[in-house]
Amino acid sequence: MKQHRFILSLATACVALLCGVGNLHAAAPSDTPERPAARSGVWYEIFVRAWYDTDGDGIGDLDGVTAKLDYLKSLGVDGIWLMPINPSPSYHGYDVTDYRQIHPQYGTLADFRQLTDAAHARGIRVIMDLVVNHTSDQHPWFLAARDPADPHHAWYTWAGPRAQLAATSATGGPAWHALGKQHYLGTFTGAMPDLDFDTPAVREAIDDIGRYWLAQGADGFRLDAAQHVYYDFATQTDDPAVLRKNLQWWTSFHQAMKQADPDVYLIGEVTREQPSELEPWFGPLDAVFDFPLASQLIASAREERTGTLGALLGRIAAAIPTGQDAPFLSNHDQERVMSQLDGHAQHMRTAAAMLLTLPGEAFIYYGEELGMRGTKPDPDLREPMRWHRKRSGTGESRWKRFSAGDSAEVSVDAQQDDAHSLLAWYRMLIDWRRELPVLRKGALSVPEVTNPHLAVWELSDGGDHALVVHNLSHQAQTLSLAGALARFNQVHLTSQPDARIVAGQLHLPAYASAVLE
Repeated sequence: MKQHRFILSLATACVALLCGVGNLHAAAPSDTPERPAARSGVWYEIFVRAWYDTDGDGIGDLDGVTAKLDYLKSLGVDGIWLMPINPSPSYHGYDVTDYRQIHPQYGTLADFRQLTDAAHARGIRVIMDLVVNHTSDQHPWFLAARDPADPHHAWYTWAGPRAQLAATSATGGPAWHALGKQHYLGTFTGAMPDLDFDTPAVREAIDDIGRYWLAQGADGFRLDAAQHVYYDFATQTDDPAVLRKNLQWWTSFHQAMKQADPDVYLIGEVTREQPSELEPWFGPLDAVFDFPLASQLIASAREERTGTLGALLGRIAAAIPTGQDAPFLSNHDQERVMSQLDGHAQHMRTAAAMLLTLPGEAFIYYGEELGMRGTKPDPDLREPMRWHRKRSGTGESRWKRFSAGDSAEVSVDAQQDDAHSLLAWYRMLIDWRRELPVLRKGALSVPEVTNPHLAVWELSDGGDHALVVHNLSHQAQTLSLAGALARFNQVHLTSQPDARIVAGQLHLPAYASAVLE
């Protein structure tokens, strides 16, 4: 029934979706079946603590997410990812102490259900971070596990007599951590002891937790550290047996979740450098984040040259099922895009244009659409969302001080009604994905183009074909529409009105993007 309600609400909201901002060259609406339920395939990552505060304590909360759903709707996203919302002793929440409750600073279970109901009424899905590779060392399971006679002792991994206690973990730190005369496995830190998924009771508990949150209204999960369920030590980096055990577990979990909700969406964090290393995860999961692509998109935008982008897209097309990629630019663990691009506004727009004209389910990190900056350490990547020009405005999170030095113009108030703002640019691009479904679900291919300043790819879905062209350069560029490209003779969407086809040549102004049919 949840899926039926979701489709109905999505159709009800379609009128607002079809009125996107900034579409400079759009076809007239059609009566095809796709239009009433047009999706953008764009997700938005939210750190609740930093988002919007409704009770005046300076901490963002779930009611704040509900309060700003109309903003997300106007942006055009049709899914949100909530970073950890379970009780935790840390500010970030990636060490959970209770998997069935909401962090008290964020609200209650009733608030979560209200959020999912309100989101679904707007055609917006909600997935939440599921952090099950490890728990907090303050979780009741681990507190009980300290006693070797307690059944929970088998829920965690303990060093045997032959263990190499100086071993390096898969994340680069110490793998083993002392607890009296015992040593337990903590791939990330000693505050995050690893669960042992060879223990049947652990698997049953995690399946139950997943079913519990689906029943509360969640539409799926972002699976934290998905590859580390069995990948614990640096020596296991390319161990096929470890990969096989990881995939077996997630296949089992996926099946359990599908039985609870056939439309569940599972996306995993798998930090690998090549698309071929991501390929085995499709099936066990619905998607994994495309880390290799994120780095290259930013590099191409910054350098104003495609570099190895074309070759990488070719490998992605060969390795990742059509429409299932999860491209992004940055997330809560990485420097914000605008910082990586040294504050260059046009390069930021170029990176966004490439991201949002690639197929799959694209992910945006909160504040990215405003140009928020942020560099390490991690807390500075997760600073309060900028709603108002003044940081003391209503609802502004005060969980930490700002470090990036962003001006008042990097705020929703400043950009909301500015047709030339970065926010309007994101709205335009997201609207393109609804205008042309082939942009989000088309099969990807990369034609040979010799101009290094042009990023070009073709998308095909049945009888629909589109050629996407981005001028990465600060100078105007041309593309010859000859040979296999000759059939693309109409500019359907463009970010600048001066983009045009003359005598078989596409002329693109500096930093312009176009979609040809």
